[in-house]
Amino acid sequence: MSGWRKALGVGLLLLTLGAGAEVRAEVRPFVSGSLEQIQSERAGKPFILALWSASCTHCPAELKALGQLLKRTPGLEVVLVATDTPAEAAQLARLAAEYGLGRQPQWVFADEQAERLRFQLDRRWYGELPRTYLYDRQHRREGHSGLIPAAQLERWL
Repeated sequence: MSGWRKALGVGLLLLTLGAGAEVRAEVRPFVSGSLEQIQSERAGKPFILALWSASCTHCPAELKALGQLLKRTPGLEVVLVATDTPAEAAQLARLAAEYGLGRQPQWVFADEQAERLRFQLDRRWYGELPRTYLYDRQHRREGHSGLIPAAQLERWL
């Protein structure tokens, strides 16, 4: 078998093996200025900013509900920000995929002083999780701590 045929065969095999694999978003470091970047990348578009942690008791229910919302609302974007550490990025990406959010933009706190990032996000937020911000087209936002009621999500949509 010639060299190009072997290469083509290997390439097709890799494509076939990777076809069932879920594509996961890169987990980016959330640092000072990241919120402004997230907002500017979505200028004029509504989106949900969901703060969570792998160790949060109520976060799985919130993230599963957001994953289901995405299935019903094509085009809606949910931006995930984990309050964990960059060392946990692989675990965070895996969990997000399990909740149906693997293709959504993902960030993780990357500042040793998490309080500084919390303060930049919202001066009235003290770190309780889950914390969800609903951004409208003009980027007016509505914040909610704890599990967000389905009625509130539907009203926002």
